[in-house]
Amino acid sequence: MPVMNYLTTCIFDHGALKQLPRTLKGLGGAKPFIVTDPGIKAAGLLDRVTSALEGEPAGLFAETEPNPTERQAREATEAYTASGADSLIALGGGSSMDMAKIVGLMATHEGPYEQYGALKGGARKIGKIPPLVAIPTTAGTGSEVSVGAVAILDNGTKETIISPNLIPATAICDPDLTLGLPAGMTAATGMDAVTHCIESVLSPNANPPAEGIGYDGVHRAVGNGWLKRAVADGSDAEARWNMMMASYEGALAFVKGLGGVHALSHAAGRLHEKRLHHGTLNAIFLPHLLRENKGAADEKYARLAFAMGLPAGADLAEAIERLNEEIGIPARLSDIGLEAGDGPAIVDYALKDLAHISNARPLERGDYERIYETAL
Repeated sequence: MPVMNYLTTCIFDHGALKQLPRTLKGLGGAKPFIVTDPGIKAAGLLDRVTSALEGEPAGLFAETEPNPTERQAREATEAYTASGADSLIALGGGSSMDMAKIVGLMATHEGPYEQYGALKGGARKIGKIPPLVAIPTTAGTGSEVSVGAVAILDNGTKETIISPNLIPATAICDPDLTLGLPAGMTAATGMDAVTHCIESVLSPNANPPAEGIGYDGVHRAVGNGWLKRAVADGSDAEARWNMMMASYEGALAFVKGLGGVHALSHAAGRLHEKRLHHGTLNAIFLPHLLRENKGAADEKYARLAFAMGLPAGADLAEAIERLNEEIGIPARLSDIGLEAGDGPAIVDYALKDLAHISNARPLERGDYERIYETAL
């Protein structure tokens, strides 16, 4: 029996950042701790957030790495606790928002943290975390309104931790913060949003509202061409607004489930030393999974083609490959540093990933092995 819940407060528009002081006050947050990354700090976005605050933050952790780790989350949690903060601000892309969620978890829950993994039934063990305001600076992950956080744990697993208590209390989505984002990052994060929408639609789990949102998100990003416009012109405010909305919609949609693209991307992303971007991995894997899943949901494929502005009977995989090429996404896994020797471990972890369970059709080891080899 489906149980559907949408989801949290989102303040969305150009200039939304101005609402930060009022938002914190409404949540009882007088001493916020900011979690962000070095790139956000260097780009001046951190200064814009601190300027918007009425007073200084209690503390700051600005060293978040791509694909955050349990080790680094402990460092950030120690800084949070020492600061005397009473709330959190996540500023950045998915890594910073995931890091802030894990900090909130660590500050209020005992380890070991692998016990909170979704496949271990960890959601029932997760209580309230400090009030969290999420401010995205990319349009892709949707973590500002999602129930999940992903981190590489000390045991080497890239663990998905899911709980309604990890949803930020408020998301402030200000497209102005994405103006000037480089074309490569715009493309990669945009394809993350597109993949969220497509995999959510194709998931066999029942949630018609989520599925409808997924169709709208892919129509907005691909069918209406806002992704290509945002990549072509980083100052296009209308394109940035629509891509941030597509990203937001992708996260609203993926409460329905994801699929094999994300299982493989999570598994590859745990290779921390390679520093692979999640959205780029999704973009490369997506056409291969669309071919693998063909025939499992014919009506949904037809509706996705319509949403993407394609003619009836169009090949979705080929359309995504063309889109990837047009926006500068690498064609193959080997182009971003993956090798044949990485395959066995990636397949092992994909089979253990939460997203594997909700793929459009059941996948086995041999399926993932073939997909990886083809994508390489």
